Amino acid sequence: MPKNKVQEVIFTVLMVFVMVYAMICYNIAVETGGMTNLVFLHAFRELLIMGPIAFLLDFFLVGGLAKKAAFRIVNPEKDNPFHLVLAISAVSVLLMCPLMSLAATLLFKHAGVQIVAVWFETTAKNFPMALLWQLFFAGPLVRFVFRHLMALVQPREKAAVTEKA
Repeated sequence: MPKNKVQEVIFTVLMVFVMVYAMICYNIAVETGGMTNLVFLHAFRELLIMGPIAFLLDFFLVGGLAKKAAFRIVNPEKDNPFHLVLAISAVSVLLMCPLMSLAATLLFKHAGVQIVAVWFETTAKNFPMALLWQLFFAGPLVRFVFRHLMALVQPREKAAVTEKA
């Protein structure tokens, strides 16, 4: 898990890319009636819009709220640390899914006067996928990549500190 703001930015960028790209692919596949190779390509266009929105929401709003809520649910001193990771992940999806579904509804759904109904429908369709994707794929993958990325950076940082001393 991130230990400083720079690491937090890196972790958030990785998570946003993996989560948002997958959810865009999912939504395009649902809208077009199935998954095709073109879905992967079309998703990159929406990622350019939805990625920054997700980053801003997660980094400045949802991330902190998710951690606060998770610490109310799980006691890291008594419970398994993995339970804290699961709680943060679940609360993040609980908060991000409706927010990102609202953004998608406003930007891509052309809902007109049915905006609330379309937003609720979009959230209901997205939530199960977002939760499962986060818990079983995106979360473990991003934590694995982040851990290994930080392991590559750490020896360089220690070497730089040793050289200065």
